[in-house]
Amino acid sequence: MKFSVVVVDDHVLLSQAIVGLVDSFDKFKTLYFCKNGQELVDKLISPKNIPDIVLMDINMPILNGIETTKYLKQHFPQIHVLALSIEENENTILKMLRAGAKGYLMKDTKKEILQEALLEIMEKGYYHTNTTTQILVGQLTKKTDQVALKEREIEFIKQACTELTYKEIADVMFLSPKTIEGYRDSIYEKLSIKNRIGLVLYAIRNNLFTP
Repeated sequence: MKFSVVVVDDHVLLSQAIVGLVDSFDKFKTLYFCKNGQELVDKLISPKNIPDIVLMDINMPILNGIETTKYLKQHFPQIHVLALSIEENENTILKMLRAGAKGYLMKDTKKEILQEALLEIMEKGYYHTNTTTQILVGQLTKKTDQVALKEREIEFIKQACTELTYKEIADVMFLSPKTIEGYRDSIYEKLSIKNRIGLVLYAIRNNLFTP
């Protein structure tokens, strides 16, 4: 049995190319493709149109990738969303992860990486070892996952997965902004990560945060 995939991208020629790639994989088949999130939402009214995975672009008219991913998380949590975008902006990646995306790939990714990502999402429920996150975050190795964290550090990581700024996190935790910066820098060093995306991915992998 093959896993079903839907491509959502407003560039038709690119969508057709992605469909061709997906259909060349042994374990996957494309159900259809849509030009924006609203087209997808409309199609999901029919049970036969519900896929295992959605390859989601971000910048689209009518209903963009972030909005569509949030909708799917609420109404179709069984659908796995893999972001496929040209966006390398840290804030955009964070928004997609928070919205519920199970992974994030650049559109110029190699065919083998796309296939690996699709397989891992179906097997593990997420794909966070792609080139994009390695560049931004650094390797999240088993050694990283086993780092011992204090209770307040774990609380900080959970807060960092929200939309709150570091200053707002300081207020919530009744600490000074300088103390929060100390927590942040210490955790970055402990986990060998570079930025807030790393905190979010670490939290997801270690069940501290569920997107």
